[in-house]
Amino acid sequence: MSPESTGQNKHNFTAYRRGFRTWRGDRPFWAGLFTMLGGAPIAYFPYADLRLGNMTLAMSTTAGAGSLIIGILLITLGLTMWFHSIVRVFAGVAAILLALISLPVANIGGFLIGFLFALVGGALSISWAPGVPKADEEDPYADPSPLDERRPEGPGHAEGALHGAAVPQQQVGDHDAASGHDGGTHRAG
Repeated sequence: MSPESTGQNKHNFTAYRRGFRTWRGDRPFWAGLFTMLGGAPIAYFPYADLRLGNMTLAMSTTAGAGSLIIGILLITLGLTMWFHSIVRVFAGVAAILLALISLPVANIGGFLIGFLFALVGGALSISWAPGVPKADEEDPYADPSPLDERRPEGPGHAEGALHGAAVPQQQVGDHDAASGHDGGTHRAG
């Protein structure tokens, strides 16, 4: 290695990793992944062959076409969750319904593997909500805004009344020593 060589550039890997993290945070990533992982065994098992020596076990049943359709729809819904997250609730409900339909139609939901993955993916998709951008969040360490802007005007609203605290009002007949004003009625004399 010569002194002029820049060595390995680790910045590119870090930039790609941060970009992926941002992309993943803007959508229901895990919901889409679980839904696609649920669709794969549902579509695969009816067409798979297990070979034990010279003996071949096939899981081909009359539900082969139904399994393939359910599996492909689940994979499509997982991709929809990733790339069109605005319809995440619809995709989540559809994934849960397809997972439930796969129990009787697709070899017990891909031997329960696909059923459980699709069910969890659908539930995650329904419960996911986009985050609030940092600029819109309130800073918990910022100085509170003055209460004068939010205080209602008029009689009976004293300091602390906004927060539900009972603050005693000055009695009408009390004498205010600072102003020399008697709180009672005045008579012109």
